Amino acid sequence: MSLWFDVARVAAGVNVLLLLALIAVWGRNYLEFRTKHTLGLAVFALLLLAENALSLYIYLVDPTLSGWFATDVPAIAWRAMMALHVLETAALGFLVWITWD
Repeated sequence: MSLWFDVARVAAGVNVLLLLALIAVWGRNYLEFRTKHTLGLAVFALLLLAENALSLYIYLVDPTLSGWFATDVPAIAWRAMMALHVLETAALGFLVWITWD
C-alpha cells in the first residue's frame, strides 16, 4: 500500500507544479488580453491547484489523516486515488505542452 501512497503524493506534487506554470501563463495572458477565455482557464487552474494542494496537505502534513491514509485505507481505494492523480498529471502535462507550444 505504501507504493500507492507514494505515487499519489508524487503525482499530486507534480500537479501543483504544472498548475503553477499554467496559472502563470494564463494569468499573464488575461492581464494582456482581458478575455473571458483566459480568465476561465486561470480560474480553472486555481481551483485544481486548491484541490491538489489540499491533497498534498492531507498526504504529507496533517498528522491524523496522513497516518490514516498510509495505514488504514484499503488497497483498492488507493489504487483508484493514485490512478486519478496520475491521469490528472498526464492531462496537465499535455495541457502545459500545448500551452507553451
